[in-house]
Amino acid sequence: MQDEKNLSEIKIEDQKIIDNKELNLLESLVPVVILMCLLAYNIFFVEGQEWFGAYTNQYILIMGGLAAAAVGFLNKVPLSNMLAEIWENWKSVFVPIMILFLVGALAGTWLVSGIIPAMVYYGLQVLSPEIFLPASVIIAAIISIATGSSWTTSATVGIALVGIGSALGIPSGMIAGAVISGAYFGDKMSPLSDTTNLAPAMAGTDLFTHIKYMAITTVPTIIVTLIVFAVLSGTIDTTGSADISNLLATIDNTFHITPWLFLVPGIVIAMILMKTKPLVALGTGVVLAAIFAFIFQSDVLGTLSDSNFQAIVNAILTDVNIETDNDKLSELFSSGGMNGMIWTILLIICAMVFGGIMDAIGALAKITKSLLSVASSVFGLFASTVISCLGLNAIASDQYLAIVIPGKMFKKAYEDKGLAPENLSRTLEDSGTVTSVLIPWNTCGAYQSTVLGVSVADYAIYAVFNYLSPFTTLLFAALNIKIKQLIKK
Repeated sequence: MQDEKNLSEIKIEDQKIIDNKELNLLESLVPVVILMCLLAYNIFFVEGQEWFGAYTNQYILIMGGLAAAAVGFLNKVPLSNMLAEIWENWKSVFVPIMILFLVGALAGTWLVSGIIPAMVYYGLQVLSPEIFLPASVIIAAIISIATGSSWTTSATVGIALVGIGSALGIPSGMIAGAVISGAYFGDKMSPLSDTTNLAPAMAGTDLFTHIKYMAITTVPTIIVTLIVFAVLSGTIDTTGSADISNLLATIDNTFHITPWLFLVPGIVIAMILMKTKPLVALGTGVVLAAIFAFIFQSDVLGTLSDSNFQAIVNAILTDVNIETDNDKLSELFSSGGMNGMIWTILLIICAMVFGGIMDAIGALAKITKSLLSVASSVFGLFASTVISCLGLNAIASDQYLAIVIPGKMFKKAYEDKGLAPENLSRTLEDSGTVTSVLIPWNTCGAYQSTVLGVSVADYAIYAVFNYLSPFTTLLFAALNIKIKQLIKK
C-alpha cells in the first residue's frame, strides 16, 4: 500500500506525458488562458479576492480542468483516460497530503508544549543591532528546518523580528526580506517540508537524494545572502535598543520554558538524519510534543480546556489560541492544527485535477514540445524549466502548481537528455518554491505580506535568497557544474 511507503520510495516513472497528435498548440493553451483569465479577474476585479468565497482558487482550478476536459472531448479523448490520470496524480501526492496534516498537528502540539515559544524565547536573546539582519536569516532558517514550514516560521519568529527590528529603526522591508530568505532556505532543505517532498515525487527521485543534490546550489546562495545582510547591517544607523525584556517576560510567565523542550525537535531531526520515514518522524514529533505538553505546560492546557487531554486533541485537530498579556504574542501563539491545512490540501487536490486532465488530453505534451523546440541544449532545458516555474507562479498563483506542472512536463525531456531526475527536482525548487513569495497575488506572497505586515513590493528587493536562487541554478547549468547524468543500467 502506498500509505505505508516513505515518499522517497514512491516512483512515478511509469506516468508518461500523453501525446495527442490531433491536438494543436492553440487548443492546448485554451485551458491555460481560461485559467489565467479567471485568476486575473479574481485578483484584480474582485474585492478581497474571494469571488466564490474562501475556496475561490480551488473552484477556478476545477473550472480550468473542465475547460481542459471540453477540449479533450472535442478531440475524442475518453473520460476514463482523464479520470485515470487524475487518479495517478492524486496517488503521487498522497504522502505529501498526509505530511501536511501532520505538519498542522505539529504546529499545534509544538505550540501548546512550549517548543515553538522556547524557540522564540531563546532565539530572541541572541539578537543585537549589529548582527540583527544576518541573525534573523539564521533564526528563521533554523526554525523553518525544524518545522518544515516557511509559513509557520513567519507566523512565529517572523512577526516578532519585524516588530523588534522596526523599533531599532531598521526598515521593515529589510527585516521581512531577511526572515523570508531564511524561512525559504529552511523550507527547501527540510525533509518535513511539503514542497521538498513534492518536487522529488514529481521528478522521480527520492527525498534524501533530492536534498543532498539541492544543497549544491542552495548553500552558496544562502552564504551570499548572509554576506549581503551582514553588509546591510553595517550600513544602517539603528536607533533605540533591542529591548525584548517585556516579550521574554511574557513568554516566561505564560509557558514553562526549559531547554529540555528542544529534545523533541532534536529527536525528530535525528530520526530524519537516520532516514526514518517522514510520516513516522512527524508522527513521533506529535506524540512526544503531546507528552511534553502534559509534563511542562499543564497550566497552559488548563486555560484551553477543562480537560488537558481535550486541549491536546484540539491542538492537533482544530484551532488553538493561547492568550497572553501581549497582543502581538497572543497572535503569535495561535495555530490551526490539521484543520488549518484543509485549504492547502484542497488546493493541491484541485491542482491535480487540472494537471491530470491537461496530461490526459495531450496538452502537456504539446506545450512541452513547443517549449523544448527552443531548448536544444542542456542549458536551454534548465532555462525552460525555470521560465515555466516562474510563469506558473505568476499565472496560477500557487507554488504547488509551479512544481507539479513543470515536473510533469519536463520529466521525460530530462531523461531524454540523459540527466538524472534530481536535476529537475532541484530546478523545480530553485525556481518554483522560492519565487512564489515574490508575487503579490500568489498564495505565498499574499500570506507572507499579510502575516508580516509588509507589502511584497517592500520586501521583494531584500528577499535575496529567493530571487537569487533561479540565477544560481542557471549559472551552475551554464558552467556545467555538478550536473548529474543518468546512470545507464
